[in-house]
Amino acid sequence: MNYRSTRDAKVSVPSAVAISKGISEDGGLFVPEYIPTITAEEFETLKGLDYIGRAKAVLAKYLDDFTAEEIDYCVNGAYKGTFDNDQPAPLYKLDDGKYVLELWHGPTCAFKDLALQLLPFLLTTAAKKVGKGKSVILVATSGDTGKAALEGFCDVPNTEIIVFYPNNGVSPMQKLQMDTQKGENVYVCSINGNFDDAQSGVKKIFTDANVKETLRANGMEFSSANSINWGRLVPQIVYYVSAYCDLLNKGENLRNGFNVVVPTGNFGNILAAFYAKCMGVPIAKLVCASNANNVLTDFINTGVYDRNRKFYTTISPSMDILISSNLERMVYHLCGNDACKTALLQKQLAETGKYTLDAELLAKLREHYFGGCCDDSQTLDTIKKVFEDRSYLSDTHTAVALKVADEYTALTSDNKPTVIASTASPYKFSASVLKAVAPDKCCDEEFKMVEELKKATKTSAPAPIEALKNATPRFDNVCESDEMVNVVLKVLGL
Repeated sequence: MNYRSTRDAKVSVPSAVAISKGISEDGGLFVPEYIPTITAEEFETLKGLDYIGRAKAVLAKYLDDFTAEEIDYCVNGAYKGTFDNDQPAPLYKLDDGKYVLELWHGPTCAFKDLALQLLPFLLTTAAKKVGKGKSVILVATSGDTGKAALEGFCDVPNTEIIVFYPNNGVSPMQKLQMDTQKGENVYVCSINGNFDDAQSGVKKIFTDANVKETLRANGMEFSSANSINWGRLVPQIVYYVSAYCDLLNKGENLRNGFNVVVPTGNFGNILAAFYAKCMGVPIAKLVCASNANNVLTDFINTGVYDRNRKFYTTISPSMDILISSNLERMVYHLCGNDACKTALLQKQLAETGKYTLDAELLAKLREHYFGGCCDDSQTLDTIKKVFEDRSYLSDTHTAVALKVADEYTALTSDNKPTVIASTASPYKFSASVLKAVAPDKCCDEEFKMVEELKKATKTSAPAPIEALKNATPRFDNVCESDEMVNVVLKVLGL
């Protein structure tokens, strides 16, 4: 299987090249030239495997230029002994027919671990296959990707990783996780701006011909740990395949399929569910849950993607995004894999900040997706209500999904079994979660609030959160978004 660019039909490269490069030279994203399928017989086999076995089977379908031994090395390296109870993606039964897919049992307590524990193995293996020199990983993060990438690439040979995050756009815990990161090959810098500014800055550096030539002359090449990199996205497909197998093993009636609800800002997590659906997982409706930055909700409902709107800094910061990079892949598939049409829409977005799908494409989009949104007040109410009524404590992103899931059921009377993606531990956002369940216990000290949340809910904080109590920040760097390229060159000594 080769990989195409969403913006240039002439591009066709093996997966090792797609993963090592991260983004196509034309600015497009790499997509598989076809989506492989899983047969009924294969699902029967997958049901009996653990997560590692399922991951190997799914990855083998997309990375056919990797040997079985290479995939085995990558998957075992990523998932063995890394997640709580060696279960990276357990299903928690919330109530009849509703399950929470907990994706935060890894080293940084966020769903990005499922991909970013694996990506360093995929990237270093790919780099060897294509004869690439040192990989320079550039990351723009709205909170969780940064720490997960730093953890995954920490002291990985022949790599450097530089992470940019919005100075006032992440939670205190997310900031502390990044600024205290250990490792000789890591660098962290905040920017005066929002996530979209950071993401646009990284993309600009990626496509700067002079900068790329400077790196090549010094035996280096850029790559990405954001979900624009196919090596970040393909591991996320695995947990939706795995969730289906777990539902079958639990005896759920899936004759009419099941729904998946995903809190998302950059569209990568829910796009992975779309790929799983195309592979044969019987997902009926993909419910896209947004916070107050509801550009995706409006897009699904109207076909108009318009980032020319107020940007909100919310209590679910990982979703504070107005430019959803992975949506480009979805639009490409809606257009019948038409790179010219996709490139035109992306050009309109870059020049005017908006584009519009025609009626046929909008109808195709809405066949798969439902869009809903949730503001901060509703998020807090949902955390409180779900904890009181269902004895389940959720973070500020999962709560958005829980609220939109209930809204979807009420609007449509669709009572199919439902899997709700839970993307982070509530203790990563302890101030907001405590405000929801015990507002009288709130204070200004982060770890005191962690302790109060433990007492109020009779739950335990994850070990990686507890370990941060006495950690000392290494990084306190701040720059303007137009200075990011200078930061990168300085860090690399160029």
